[in-house]
Amino acid sequence: MNGQRSYRYYEFVMAAFVTVLICSNLIGPAKIVQVDGFPAFGAGLLFFPISYVFGDVLTEVYGYARARRVIWAGFAGLAFAAIMAAVVVALPPAPFWKNQEAYQIAFGTTWRIALASMFAYFCGEFANSFVLAKMKILTAGRWLWTRTIGSTIVGEAVDSTLFYPLAFYNSGIVPNEILPAIMLAQFVGKVGVEVVFTPVTYKVVGFLKRAENEDVYDRNTDFSPFRLKV
Repeated sequence: MNGQRSYRYYEFVMAAFVTVLICSNLIGPAKIVQVDGFPAFGAGLLFFPISYVFGDVLTEVYGYARARRVIWAGFAGLAFAAIMAAVVVALPPAPFWKNQEAYQIAFGTTWRIALASMFAYFCGEFANSFVLAKMKILTAGRWLWTRTIGSTIVGEAVDSTLFYPLAFYNSGIVPNEILPAIMLAQFVGKVGVEVVFTPVTYKVVGFLKRAENEDVYDRNTDFSPFRLKV
């Protein structure tokens, strides 16, 4: 695989992935939504799973090694956003500015939650990309839906299983006894978004494979997450 090859759309998919990821962690967690007939959920549920759709597209078209670079870019973006949010919230407000409490509710978070979010994202995204790359080889590139949904099931399971206990167990924010129910609801909802987006994923993957003339199979790829080299 030639690491020097340039692509027409790779950077755009990377930018979309990182944008959705940061928005889901910066905007989504601050609001709890209640829709009639459904349990309450964090607003980030509406678009965080889309980052997994982009992750699937990246691995399916460009391969695990290039998806790995994007995952690290997302991790760096999350870390920067968390640090800057903490700095801005901590800055002393002007005497005439009366919105500090609302601003802190919207953008302030504990370091425990921020670190749990970044760690869970890191593990979940790499699990998602690894499973998709391996399933692509096993299926000889057929049945795209099996690996996009299958890899998301694994990735979201890893993400939810790590995030909620690390962020909220014995925190006093969420009662321990309801953590499993919240984890299950979030997992089902996130996988459901992937299922709903399957027709869109097919169209995007098909377009990119034709436009880029690329369809990577990771038969000889080093799957270590701690590399940036393609």
